[in-house]
Amino acid sequence: MLTVLALAGCAGGEPGIPSSSPSASATPQPSATTEPAAPEPQGVTPVGTPTSVLTGLSAPWSVVRLDSGTILISLRDAGQVIEYSNGVSRIVAKITGSVHSGEGGLLGLATLEDAGGLWLYAYYTSASDNRIVRARLLGGPGSYRLGQEQNVLTGLAKAGNHNGGRIAFGPDGKLYATVGDAGEPDRSQSMDSLNGKILRMNPDGSVPSDNPFPGSLIYTLGHRNPQGLAWDSSGQLWASEFGQNTWDEFNRIVAGSNYGWPTVEGKGGKAGFVDPVLQWSTDVASPSGLVWIDGTFFMAALGGRRLWVIQSDPISATEWFAGEYGRLRDAVAGPDGTLWLLTNNTDGRGSPKAGDDRLLQVRLEPLREG
Repeated sequence: MLTVLALAGCAGGEPGIPSSSPSASATPQPSATTEPAAPEPQGVTPVGTPTSVLTGLSAPWSVVRLDSGTILISLRDAGQVIEYSNGVSRIVAKITGSVHSGEGGLLGLATLEDAGGLWLYAYYTSASDNRIVRARLLGGPGSYRLGQEQNVLTGLAKAGNHNGGRIAFGPDGKLYATVGDAGEPDRSQSMDSLNGKILRMNPDGSVPSDNPFPGSLIYTLGHRNPQGLAWDSSGQLWASEFGQNTWDEFNRIVAGSNYGWPTVEGKGGKAGFVDPVLQWSTDVASPSGLVWIDGTFFMAALGGRRLWVIQSDPISATEWFAGEYGRLRDAVAGPDGTLWLLTNNTDGRGSPKAGDDRLLQVRLEPLREG
């Protein structure tokens, strides 16, 4: 089992359409000292062997579950959104402006329902920038299509790497976006650049009146390449972030705070910068998607080729499935008490096996003391 450091007191042609035992244990907890009582859940943990929900994906990046039961997945290189409904896969749309180069292309997806129906939001790399767009998701399972595309945010610097790309709606109804430094670290500390930041915006892309920097979409700064966003049950935002050569990070996100890049990578203990709550050496993490389920965070690791399970009380992390399924890009809540994992072995950096890439499902059970 690999244990990460807890830091206390931290102020790869056109892709085809898809065909239809843990390696670590949880960190031991102290025995209860009160009188015997029914044990209370202390988070959840994976149980058993993951099964395939969907196979034959090509460079998938983000997965979204709809209330209809349909699954939407972005294919980075092809620039396609596909749906999987009632055992059938099909293309919903090709985002014509999406341009794949390096780590760029069609990245994060998110949905929002309002009085007019359902919006699908997408973060993608165009010929000139990284941008966020939205379009109405029309039709129903097996026949979804996109309406006219609207720009939400344009002009984010792009590069062959460090594009960020995760988008998610918070419990406050605002849209959050992770934006990488696009290969120029100094952008992360510049308030004149939206790169190297976590952004917060209204659904139409305008600046919320209560953002920490008046008139700016910047929510936090000093990030290198964050790719995971998740809120816990209290509404607290957390993020996972790629380091450079030494430390990858799991950060508690506080509005207006500076997370140090490029001055600091990992725990620096420098005044004015917020240290990560957890850090990992880059060979066991390279974290991307992040999700909170019933008291536990699940963090997908690309280079580390494993799942990190992060319990929150007390904060601790254990590794699961190390090397078993290759690169993991996204982690989302599945149906009926399950976790979904999206592999990413066909993006040019992995070692694809038969059936890759795939959407995996694993059962979760409560973790109890005693």
